[in-house]
Amino acid sequence: MDLTPRPAAPAAAPKQRNRRKIMSAVLLVVVLGAGLFVVFKGLTNALDYYCNVDEVGHKDGCESGRQLRIQGVVDKGSIKTDKGITTFDITFNKVTIPVVYDSGEPGGLFQECIPVVVRGVMKAGVFEGDDVEVKHSNEYDAKNKDRIAKATVEAKTCTQSN
Repeated sequence: MDLTPRPAAPAAAPKQRNRRKIMSAVLLVVVLGAGLFVVFKGLTNALDYYCNVDEVGHKDGCESGRQLRIQGVVDKGSIKTDKGITTFDITFNKVTIPVVYDSGEPGGLFQECIPVVVRGVMKAGVFEGDDVEVKHSNEYDAKNKDRIAKATVEAKTCTQSN
């Protein structure tokens, strides 16, 4: 019987454990990063102020240069599309703002003489829109019944003229 000690096995097992730990840490960082991105985007959208056209530049939170959602009625005969850029005017309470929407045609039910909400930034007297909503969300409708009613009256006036 041989009682001499055997040579130690190579230390390969700890390297695999370290590799697993590193991979787990990388996966955790990726998942946390994705989660933070989703939360940040959600908070960014929640911080957009809803303003009527006549409130832009006059009401707190409705200043030029910041992300806004403005409500108004698309003016009759104002919609023009050229090279993927749609321009139109929206009016609310007898105040009009020109809108430039560079994402092509707004699509859907978008047309003249209807109330819309445009998300974007007011720069140099022109609203640079990046999203056009034709139908308001239920949450917006519930909180802003007076705005919806006034926009609907303005829309009816628009369709009756000309």
